[in-house]
Parts: sequence; C-alpha cells; structure tokens
Amino acid sequence: MIVQKTTHASPAAPDSAGRSYPPAWLSWSIWALAATFYLSGFYQRVSPAVMTDELMRTFSIGAASLGNLSAFYYYSYLAMQIPTGILIDSWGARKLLISGSIAAAVGTLLFASTDNFALACLGRLIIGAASAVGWVTLLTLATHWFPAKRFAMLSGLGLLFGNLGALFAQVPLRLAIQSFGWRPVVFGSAVVVLSIGLLAFFFVKNDPVNAGFATYAPTDVHQGDASFVERLRGFGRIFGFRNTWLIFLAQGGIVGSILSFTGLWGSPYLRSRFGLQQTTAAEVCSVMIVCWAVASPLCGALSDRIGRRKPIYVAGVFLALLGWVAMFYTPKLPLAGFIAIAAITSMASGSVVIGFAYAKESVPPQYLGSISGTVNIGNMIGPTLLTPAIGAVLDRHWTGQLIKGAHVYGVHAYEVAFLLMVGWLTMSTILLSLTRETGCKQC
Repeated sequence: MIVQKTTHASPAAPDSAGRSYPPAWLSWSIWALAATFYLSGFYQRVSPAVMTDELMRTFSIGAASLGNLSAFYYYSYLAMQIPTGILIDSWGARKLLISGSIAAAVGTLLFASTDNFALACLGRLIIGAASAVGWVTLLTLATHWFPAKRFAMLSGLGLLFGNLGALFAQVPLRLAIQSFGWRPVVFGSAVVVLSIGLLAFFFVKNDPVNAGFATYAPTDVHQGDASFVERLRGFGRIFGFRNTWLIFLAQGGIVGSILSFTGLWGSPYLRSRFGLQQTTAAEVCSVMIVCWAVASPLCGALSDRIGRRKPIYVAGVFLALLGWVAMFYTPKLPLAGFIAIAAITSMASGSVVIGFAYAKESVPPQYLGSISGTVNIGNMIGPTLLTPAIGAVLDRHWTGQLIKGAHVYGVHAYEVAFLLMVGWLTMSTILLSLTRETGCKQC
C-alpha cells in the first residue's frame, strides 16, 4: 500500500479555476440540514424505548415481539447500506436526502395510524430504510464542503446530532406521550421529517462547485462516470484491505450495546432493578445519551490532534467493556454508582466515531461512499441482532408476571440477556487491537 497525503488549498485562496471556497456559514448550513435528518433518524430509532408499555398493550405483544418491532428499523437500515453507499456516489447527497425524508415521513404515518402489528412493523421497516441515507449523506457533504482535516471532528459532531435525537426520544418524548398519547406525537414527528425534505429541495447542493465555489473533495472522489456495477464491485474491493474487516466486525459491539440499552431495554431494566418510574428511568438513559453525544466529537478531535486513530479507539472500547460488566454484575450497586459508571461507559463508547475516519483512510478515496456504508453496516448489525436477541432471552426467562397487560421481567433475566452485549464487546476489543494504524493519512 502506498501512503500519500491529500492536500487542499487554503480556504482563503482560490482554486485552479479561480473559484473561492464556500463561506463557512453556507457549509455549516448545508451540513446542519443533513445532520438534522440524521437526528430525526436517531429519534425514530430509539423512540420505542419510552413507549414499551403502550406498544405492548396496543399490539398485545411480549418482549420478543417488541424487540422485533423495534428491530424492523434496523433490518431495513442495514439492508440499505450497500445501495446507499453506491447511490450516494452516483445520485449525490441532495437526491438521497430529499427522497429519504419523504419516505421516512410516509413510514412514520403508517406506524402511527395502524392497529395491525404487521403494518406497524412495515412502518418501522420503511422508516429504517429511509433513515439509512442520513449518515452517509452527512459524511459525504462533510467531504465536499469542509477541509479533510475536519472530517473526524465532523463525524463526531454528526454523532452528537444523532444523540440529540435520541435525547429528545427519552424524557421529552415520554412527557409528550403522557400528555397527548403516543399516536398524535408520532404523527407530529412525521410532519417534522417531511419539512426537512422540503428544505433540502430548496437549499442543499451536492458540492460547492454547484454553487459556484471551489470544492474540498479529493479529485478521486469525483467518479461521476462510473457505472452502478463498477461501484458495486468497489464494495468487494474494500474488503481486500485489512482494516475494513476488523472495523466492520468490531463496530457492532460498541454501537449495539449502547443502542440496545438506551434504545429499548434500559428503561424496563432500570425499573425492574431499582424500582424507578418510567420517566426517571428515561432520565438515566438520557444521561448516557448525553455523555455519548458529548464524547463523540471530542474523541474525533483528539484523534485528529494527536495524528493517530488506534490508541483512543482501542482504549475506548476496552473501557466500555469494563463499564458494562460493572454496571450489570456488581452486587448491591447503588443507583448513584450505576449512573456514574454508565456515564463513563457512554463516554468511552464515543470512541466508536473514530471508526469512520479510520476506515476511510484505510482504502483509496474513490471508495468513500462504499466504505462509509460498509462501516455503517457494521454499526447497525449490532442493534439489529442484539435488540431482538435480548428480547428472546428475556422471554425464555419470563416468570409470567404482568402489570396492566405489559410483560415484566426480573433482574436475573436481564443479567443473562446482557451477556450477549458483553461477549460482543470482548470480541470488538480483540479485533480493534489487530488494526493497522493509518496515522491520519489517506491510503
């Protein structure tokens, strides 16, 4: 592998065609709109966590079915990553952002309006497929509208936006549901998502060149004449690079653990173990989301600053592994101690954002869309498998207890189920320790 630096002219200097680089306010405005769509997708992803009782009663289901209802989002999100990685390179970010917003709104309306469990699953499936374009769109716009040296920081900031969506889906969403009911609130979120698509139609451009400015994107990224089949082959080629496999398999353990917990199973677990009210349990999950959100851009920025990826990445996942073990299996752990460890664990999990910059630097730049989609597949495999698997284990250890028609599970059942998270994180730690450092330089 030949390592070479990708350089860009100073933002203050014009490019070879005499064009100046875009003003900061324009770059940030376009990127922020894509980040807002990603925020809405994260909100949709974890929103079932604070309406578990309502969904169980509405559809007359147990933990396994609830886990699958939530996971239908991940099934389609995961399946769409390869098509999204190809389409982002051929269609561009603008078309994907508009179409994704419209489709997500349609799926949300279906989910909010039906009493049929199968149709509710279909609604979640559509939402997941539509939201799949959010992350890759955000990264692609960052590549075109910002200097390369800001990529890891922007990746972390994007994850911060996503976690803000997850934060809105905790206490604020729970309070809204208590006041208005879950269906009207979900209807309202559909209107918000649709408005993002309308704004994207009028304001988003794929590249600064389309607005008369110079682009920050490396020349090799512009592959407009490549066919769909050629781009599909690119997915096969990137797996010829060592880091692709290791990062792909490791990401799911980190993301899957925190999303499965804060996105569905954390609230009922906390209610079972500590006797918390639903709103209070959501507040604990909110603390975890905030810590994850804040740590993500910090990890990305620190990695950029020291010029290395591997040390922060490996240390973060190992600390997260220790934290989950301490949270679940420390005898007589008080609630305050649990929250403190959970906060540290969530911050350590923020190192997962480094995986995107790390993987991007491990393959040639023309595969930006493909590698971003691939790493996102690795991310989503985690919650896609863990969320329903934890629910299945819970059902196997259910004692038959019901409260107002909702299934209730004991602490021991959760301890057994959460071993799935611990096992995957252990594997992730090993895999990341085998990665090859890029030195923050493009392959």
